[in-house]
Amino acid sequence: MKHIAILGFGVVGQGVAALLTNNKEEVKRLVGDELNIKYILDLRDFPDSPFADRVIHDFGIIKDDADVDAVIEVMGGSHPAFEFSMDALKGGKHVITSNKQVVAEFGAEMIAEAKKHGVCYHFEASVGGGIPVLMPIIEILRHNKVREVRGILNGTTNYILTKMFTFGDSFEASLKDAQEKGYAERNPDADILGIDACRKIAILGALISGASINPDLIHTEGITEIRAQDVAVANKNACAIKLLGRAIACEDGKLSLMVAPFLIDADAPLGGVNGVYNAVEVLADPVDNVMFYGRGAGAGPTASAVVGDLCRCFTEGTHTAPVIFEKQSERLADFSAFACRHYGATDLSLSEVKAAFGEVTVLCEGKELAFLTEVMTEKAFAEAEAKLGKKLLSHIRKLA
Repeated sequence: MKHIAILGFGVVGQGVAALLTNNKEEVKRLVGDELNIKYILDLRDFPDSPFADRVIHDFGIIKDDADVDAVIEVMGGSHPAFEFSMDALKGGKHVITSNKQVVAEFGAEMIAEAKKHGVCYHFEASVGGGIPVLMPIIEILRHNKVREVRGILNGTTNYILTKMFTFGDSFEASLKDAQEKGYAERNPDADILGIDACRKIAILGALISGASINPDLIHTEGITEIRAQDVAVANKNACAIKLLGRAIACEDGKLSLMVAPFLIDADAPLGGVNGVYNAVEVLADPVDNVMFYGRGAGAGPTASAVVGDLCRCFTEGTHTAPVIFEKQSERLADFSAFACRHYGATDLSLSEVKAAFGEVTVLCEGKELAFLTEVMTEKAFAEAEAKLGKKLLSHIRKLA
């Protein structure tokens, strides 16, 4: 019998416990042994839960119990999740997590510690929830040259943008609707400011490059500045607006990372991903484009990914992680050199816009002028906007 400890008994923790219990025989057949939930760590008590007798409040009990084979960390946040996970690895226990913040900030240290003690550190559920993304990308890496990984990595922001496109609602009204439906937290900053997507693209970037980049160094924008007027222009021009995380492998060996809204052709693969769904697109040679799509969050999908990693620990031997990466912040490309077309909206005249930006494609004229520039670097765009003498009403990059 294998003994398991679950750290955190929120939505995901309860989903994991339910899956291991309800699918007990299936998991046993897959692993070749019975998996027993011995401890559940949480600050709260759960007297009405069928797992009430396994709830404890002191991690030291788990740390000191040599019978615990694996720890499932689904607490969220960096601390004390980082410390508990490190202690578990040092104690020779496998660690499986859905915590994208810990993986993004401390994944390199965790992998090194797991390697030192001959145990597993798995984190499939940290990106895309129940969508199998990380292991398939690793498989692609084995015989393909990955040029870019990009995706819609946050279901909350995608729901808000879909609401704006479908009904023409404002950002504020769409956010309120998402909160009422339970898709957005009372404090939605991690989602709408792009923080959640930033942590996930940091992990995806590490997979394709081997370089673990501090999320604080990644250029990150959210969706709070997207207006109903921008959505109307996008619709008129057969485009969608999506919050994308992008990890681009540069020719010089560096990695260009960013999170920002992008204007996308409506018939492009990511352009049709709506509602709370996530999607990750991999561009590689010779496989070309591959996309992974599904619900990116929720108790069931995330628990499925966690239990999949747990089973892998016991069936594929004691290895450290599905991939090795190290902290290499010097590998991060200068964002000012990133080049693309840019969408802008202004109340100035077309002649004034051309004087600053050069030739542009007019998307809409009226009370506002909406336009697309030719391909420009971030630095050149900023210089052109400064030359314009007035900040644009809106600025969104265009996905090529």
